[in-house]
Amino acid sequence: MNSGKIVQAINKPPAVSSAQVLRDLQKHFNPSNLFAPWLAAEKAKRDRDSHNQRQRRRNKQIQVKLGHGGTLDPIATGVLTVGVGAGTKALQSFLDCTKTYEAIVLFGVATDSYDCVGKVLGQAPYLHITKECVEEALQQFRGKILQKPPIFSALRVQGKRLYEYAREGKKAPVEIQERPVEVMELELVEWLEGGTHPFAWPEEEANQDEKAMAEQVIYAGKLVPEIAKLSAKFHSVDGSIAGVDVKRKWEPIAGANREDDAPWVRDPKRRRSSISGSPRSSHRADEMRLADVTENTPSFKRKTGPPAARIRMTVTSGFYVRSLCHDLGHAVGSMGIMSELVRTRQGKFSLKENVLEYDDLIKGEDEWGPKIDEMLSNWAKEAE
Repeated sequence: MNSGKIVQAINKPPAVSSAQVLRDLQKHFNPSNLFAPWLAAEKAKRDRDSHNQRQRRRNKQIQVKLGHGGTLDPIATGVLTVGVGAGTKALQSFLDCTKTYEAIVLFGVATDSYDCVGKVLGQAPYLHITKECVEEALQQFRGKILQKPPIFSALRVQGKRLYEYAREGKKAPVEIQERPVEVMELELVEWLEGGTHPFAWPEEEANQDEKAMAEQVIYAGKLVPEIAKLSAKFHSVDGSIAGVDVKRKWEPIAGANREDDAPWVRDPKRRRSSISGSPRSSHRADEMRLADVTENTPSFKRKTGPPAARIRMTVTSGFYVRSLCHDLGHAVGSMGIMSELVRTRQGKFSLKENVLEYDDLIKGEDEWGPKIDEMLSNWAKEAE
């Protein structure tokens, strides 16, 4: 096995963090025959180090050095590039390269994390949403655009991750700014009518303080006016559509805890921490707020539930798929969350082509060893 700058890729499973994938790989690589020469070379290298260097490392176990080229959310699956040894120095190119994703957007609801594991902030009409209006709305997200990252993201603000501020119930010290990104390809690949898919709203609802904080942090105090503006072509003057009431006050989620009334509301196995402990915002009573577009009529409780869309995109570095799903919901006069995400390509690595399947690790080195050896050899040849 070549011990130079080598990179491979693995198909990350759902409900596993990117960091855990690296730990799982190390668990299998460290005692393996394939990586024994690499570990022996590393030991010999350390033996040649100065006395002071050896003292600093005396309690540090020799392991296969690994790093990944771009974090995937725990709920996401797909291509995760992994640098081995000196290959970790080559990972920056995979952070900067284009990536292809497939995502499920579920309409009619917003969460603090923009995905299906966050807390529900509000609901919006969805009966008017059609395949055609989604395809039309996608046009505004193609090309070079400005995008605002989610508050639950790993971006650093004054030395601290944004998600750390959010989990502590604090606003970031500076306003989250939109960033330039490029969407090279974006298409609707599957339209899923309500009642024809398994995707469901989260069940846990944010409390009033969390909603008030979200209104300030996510929407800068202008939460629903843009929804009302963008959805004007879908709604009548009095704010109703197909029997859907547009409320002007905070409302509990209709039927959120009643499975018979809202079968598309799910009880997530994994819940993400959210904004808490913040002061309530003060707004005039006649201003539209996050839950102002809550649907609370018999037609809303119909068994079919909200529609969803599977979209495919190729994007540049720094793009957040969760933000796209959130923004697309607003663009069609509703709300939206990301219910599923698959990274199908990152740089030269594509699913079902040159990516190790995670299940191969469980089958043992006889299964994954030859595949990894071939991947690393191919990468070494291309890097020459």
